[in-house]
Amino acid sequence: MSNTKNPQESQSSQKNSQNSHKSTGNTADDRPSPMEVLRQARSQLAELTGMTAESVSSFEQTEQGWALEVEVLELERVPDTMSLMASYQVELDGQGQLTGYRRVRRYERGRSDSRRSGR
Repeated sequence: MSNTKNPQESQSSQKNSQNSHKSTGNTADDRPSPMEVLRQARSQLAELTGMTAESVSSFEQTEQGWALEVEVLELERVPDTMSLMASYQVELDGQGQLTGYRRVRRYERGRSDSRRSGR
């Protein structure tokens, strides 16, 4: 009897070994990484509102999970500087699942922020 392995068995064994050592990118307690949270938040908000997230203007970890402020294009106009933008406050749990959102302001893309610190 020969001790040689079937080539298919050898490949299957190597794949199983590789899969058992792959890292998911999550931390030891299986929380998503900050970049995974950002991607999930943008994707989930877009799915719920039908609007594409253009940027994330604030991002922080909280006791309950994550809090973000996401800028979205609400109404496209010509010229682009007249397009209507909105900031949404987005909350996610520790696993990166959206638990709530609300629009906190609307503004024209070409206008500077009228909010002043201290007011």
